[in-house]
Amino acid sequence: MAPTSTPQTPFGRVLTAMVTPFSAAGSLDLEGAQRLAAHLVDAGNDGLIVNGTTGESPTTSDAEKTELVRAVVEAVGDRAHVVAGVGTNDTRHSIELARAAQAAGAHGLLTVTPYYNKPPQEGLYQHFTAVADATELPVMLYDIPGRSGVPINTETMVRLGEHPRIVANKDAKGDLGRASWAIATTGLAWYSGDDMLNLPLLSVGAIGFVSVVGHVVTPELRALVDAYSGGDVAKATEIHQRLLPVFTGMFRTQGVITSKAALALRGLPGGPLRLPLVGLTEPETEQLRRDLAAGGVQI
Repeated sequence: MAPTSTPQTPFGRVLTAMVTPFSAAGSLDLEGAQRLAAHLVDAGNDGLIVNGTTGESPTTSDAEKTELVRAVVEAVGDRAHVVAGVGTNDTRHSIELARAAQAAGAHGLLTVTPYYNKPPQEGLYQHFTAVADATELPVMLYDIPGRSGVPINTETMVRLGEHPRIVANKDAKGDLGRASWAIATTGLAWYSGDDMLNLPLLSVGAIGFVSVVGHVVTPELRALVDAYSGGDVAKATEIHQRLLPVFTGMFRTQGVITSKAALALRGLPGGPLRLPLVGLTEPETEQLRRDLAAGGVQI
């Protein structure tokens, strides 16, 4: 059974985009994934995104994706929303992944803008609608033009928001003006997809975060959103400012790379990366250690 949700917070408020742990040999580490999922939920996450970009979805097979969803649901599915990334640049493939995720027990779907082939807005509308029509699961859109090459325009968001199962958007557009208009007009629950903008997006109507730094600072993110929603903006701002070194350090390079390095520093499951991603160098690891320490993270 999925955790309780409301239309205002369909997946909760704090979700971590979870890495996919691998063994030293590079195979899927399901036991490690379950341990990491339990750790993140114990730390205060309302939900976890699996098989997203931070989960190295470009380099995991469809079968591995299904196995991972099933394992994480088994570990934490009664305590947290397990949202499966099913976004590709092939609508038929995304539909197949969505149906497989539902069969594996996922509570929701994350579907990113089709990348590389640069579809027009009508193509985006039809793609997202087809994925939402394929299952009974609620859908979170993922708008990240820096990776996909194409933004989801506000007018398209409004149309998509009319679909009964498209309930939320993960915003990594980096444009507070557009976010303000979209939040005001779409009716979608808005999640920050850019950790540096977590607090600013709350200020224009976002309700929570899909975070990478949640791998190391979930309690602080929980305190930030609770303070803001409780009216203590000064406390939320203080937490935001204290976390600035963490936000900076975790994105000096690709977020999967730093997340797995940070987990290794803390003795948590993560394991190696799959090419084309590569691990941090020793100097980069020391820089990450300094960044985390400056933000109050104990290593």
